[in-house]
Amino acid sequence: MFFASDNAGPAHPSVMQALADANTGYALPYGSEQAMEDLRRDIRALFEAPQAAVYLVATGTAANVLALATLADPWSAIFCAPMAHIREDECGAPEFFTGGAQLTPIASPEGKIDPQALRQEIVRKASFGVRGPQPGPVSITNVTETGTVYTAQETAAICAVAKEFDLPVYLDGARFANAVAATQSAPADLTWKAGVDALSFGGTKNGLLGVECVVFFDPAKAHEFELRRKRGAHLFSKHRYLSAQMQAYLKGDLWLELASRANAAGAYLAKGMQEAGATFAYAPEANMIFAKWPREAHLRLQKAGAVYLPSDGEIGAGDPADMLEARLVCDWSSRREDTDRFLEILAQ
Repeated sequence: MFFASDNAGPAHPSVMQALADANTGYALPYGSEQAMEDLRRDIRALFEAPQAAVYLVATGTAANVLALATLADPWSAIFCAPMAHIREDECGAPEFFTGGAQLTPIASPEGKIDPQALRQEIVRKASFGVRGPQPGPVSITNVTETGTVYTAQETAAICAVAKEFDLPVYLDGARFANAVAATQSAPADLTWKAGVDALSFGGTKNGLLGVECVVFFDPAKAHEFELRRKRGAHLFSKHRYLSAQMQAYLKGDLWLELASRANAAGAYLAKGMQEAGATFAYAPEANMIFAKWPREAHLRLQKAGAVYLPSDGEIGAGDPADMLEARLVCDWSSRREDTDRFLEILAQ
């Protein structure tokens, strides 16, 4: 009954086999291996973007901060949701790698940036002139940190505002595969066709051992990203082990299959929780759930070994009837029998 994070799930067996297969003989280092050239071709095909610049790093934070540093100036304001991973969970890395850019929160109902609020804040920032941070990149996350999903139309609405002011748009796609599975949209429709300039195509939360793909749809920034990746100590020497994982991810659309499994597990869990009386803080649209249920049921579940993340960190003592919120996340390997056991205890 493990629902703490999809980040804690295992790597898929085919990924581990790909790593073993890559672990023979010699290969050029630093991304010069043939596997990376083949992967670059495959990513371009997946996103219908034949000119895209494609790079690999080992962590989501590295992908986010290196891409944003490439798109932003040190004096930029980076517009994002208040709960964005770059603002809440990266220990100041965006500010550090950009040389001081300011993360500027925008009203984000259901975790999704409100286009009108974005326009107002861009105008407000610009009004300060030289005294304040200058309008810079817009960063969105799909799947969002609240478990909701941007459609292609919603992404396009955000990008349209950014383009009014000639600002680039970055997409944190740590769970991008889950967004594609949830919307049944083509990757291109959720990204560059909607106006996104760059994204991270995540794999670590979806069955890979540890690799994220950074894609710039306009290659003009490619060389700068390469320099920043090397200067930031995120260019792997034995790069073939990153390429091998991502190749396995793409083969036979494994990335989409695993995300679909995780989303289906999330939907099954959400349905059962609703039937057991839980309420949702946000609509559960992919594999991540924010729900409330009584303290006494939390205590039963934790005693039985269920692992998830209460919003306040610990359940603690108090009225057994108090409704306490928690986050639960399903991954590709989530087992139906574990979910059924969780729901059985919840409903007691």
